[in-house]
Amino acid sequence: MNRHERLSTLLDLVGQRERVEVDEMAAELDVSAATVRRDLDQLAEQQLLSRTRGGAVASNVAYDLPLRHKSARHAPEKQRISAAAARLVRPGMVVGLNGGTTTTEVAREIATRTDLPERGESPSLTVVTNALNIANELVVRPHIKIVVTGGVARQHSFELAGPLGTRVLDEITMDLLFLGVDAIDPALGAYAHHEGEAGINQLMVSRADHVAVVADSSKLGHRAFARICQSSGVHTMITNDGAADELVSAFRGEGTQVQVV
Repeated sequence: MNRHERLSTLLDLVGQRERVEVDEMAAELDVSAATVRRDLDQLAEQQLLSRTRGGAVASNVAYDLPLRHKSARHAPEKQRISAAAARLVRPGMVVGLNGGTTTTEVAREIATRTDLPERGESPSLTVVTNALNIANELVVRPHIKIVVTGGVARQHSFELAGPLGTRVLDEITMDLLFLGVDAIDPALGAYAHHEGEAGINQLMVSRADHVAVVADSSKLGHRAFARICQSSGVHTMITNDGAADELVSAFRGEGTQVQVV
């Protein structure tokens, strides 16, 4: 486990348990207590947790971690999911992408598709996104036309949210939306931690002909604070092979096509 992965794991554990001890974390992560102290000190400097005498406690942001600290979690699974998702894209499509680590990987896979630039000088694909980091990565690709929604940027996720984004989305339609979620349950639907992100994502869902949720198995069977859409609004879900069989069956029972990679 490298340092970046260790920091992400520490944040996950603090968020789950609300309080951790240095010696306990050293044993679980198989590193020295001094290493854990340094890691906790760095995370505390970034205001991602609060240090205590023998460990750390969760702060408000521990449950909605910055994107840069989420990227190492379930990385191999996200790479397989994003590769499968990118294969759904066809030249000429209008594709939507909301923010998140998995959708960012999907954007990268789409950008490196060798067959997409074959339509000559005009863009072979239009991408609509409310994620500043995704727009930044794709804008240098001459064969991809980028449309960015309006809104106020959130520092944690790089997503634009709020009523300003509705002005763009009200005027367009999308062939395919790749939707990253914080949680998804077969009976309750797809969720985000932040109500502003849930609102803009809900509007993106309403403007798409086909909605494909891209979510690793850790997101399945859970709910978060704000609902994006009901399960009936999700046409396809791409997840990894860690997904429980009963959950996969439950999603399929709701009419969702599930692709396990």
